[in-house]
Amino acid sequence: MRLAILDDYQKAALAMADWDGLRPGVEIQAFHDTLAGEGAVAEALRDFEIVVAMRERTAFRRTLLERLPKLQLLVTTGMVNASIDLKAAAERGIVVCGTDSLRHPTAELTWGLILALARSIPREDAGMRRGGWQKTVGIGLHGKVLAILGLGKLGSQVAAYGKAFQMEVIAWSENLTVECANSLDVRRVDKHELFRRADFLTIHTILSKRTRGLVGPDDLAAMKPAAYLINTSRGPIVDERALVAALESHKIAGAALDVYDQEPLPADHPLRQLENVVLTPHLGYVTDENYRVFYGDAVEDVRAFLAGNPIRVLKPV
Repeated sequence: MRLAILDDYQKAALAMADWDGLRPGVEIQAFHDTLAGEGAVAEALRDFEIVVAMRERTAFRRTLLERLPKLQLLVTTGMVNASIDLKAAAERGIVVCGTDSLRHPTAELTWGLILALARSIPREDAGMRRGGWQKTVGIGLHGKVLAILGLGKLGSQVAAYGKAFQMEVIAWSENLTVECANSLDVRRVDKHELFRRADFLTIHTILSKRTRGLVGPDDLAAMKPAAYLINTSRGPIVDERALVAALESHKIAGAALDVYDQEPLPADHPLRQLENVVLTPHLGYVTDENYRVFYGDAVEDVRAFLAGNPIRVLKPV
């Protein structure tokens, strides 16, 4: 059988798990570049029985699955992947499996981005390399308002970091209760107050039909001119055009983004031209420790499938 490892940007996948344990019965090929467009993906994968996908980097919609006649097993890193049509996969007899994952890497990156914004670290670093010295005046986090949209497992970790920095932490989501927020020493507010009071607003909710475009022009308009927005969840949760407009007009002070509507972010995207934005290339889950969990579990998934006892199977709701 042939196995494809997709979107291995750093050429790291084969070093992160015991893929040799699958050989010689399984021929393994890692793809290091993004396969742009459904046609390119279908052409590249048409002779593979097994595909290991990295999060949502490559979408597997019904139309693509119909063009992969040999595909028997699709493994996604993580246990949730909105870019895979589980119903279409089930109809075609394709088994879809997930992996475990670590929660803290994304929370840690979020805090790194908050500090980068507060103290203009990327801008000052760039200035130093050009021979400059002290161009910006930073702000402290002590006493500032940390507003969290989504107080689940990730959001609660970020809330704890905010408390350690002696920030006032507030939160909102449609399903967040006062009792849940209070248990984390966080004050539950309504959505408008969340944006109105935020000094730093960070997003930690999953992308779904309900949350797509959840942060729109009116929400951004409610923010203070000195406020910052941080998104390490999914790009389409925020109206990207509205965010670019708010940043270009300095209606908000800045943003730090790890996720985008289109990934990789196009080279000519306007976000790349803005000085009040810190950009990272979807690094939230990209750590050595997390990759070892992802790929180690992926190997286990393949081995179990070949033995006739699939594990961590994802089924349509």
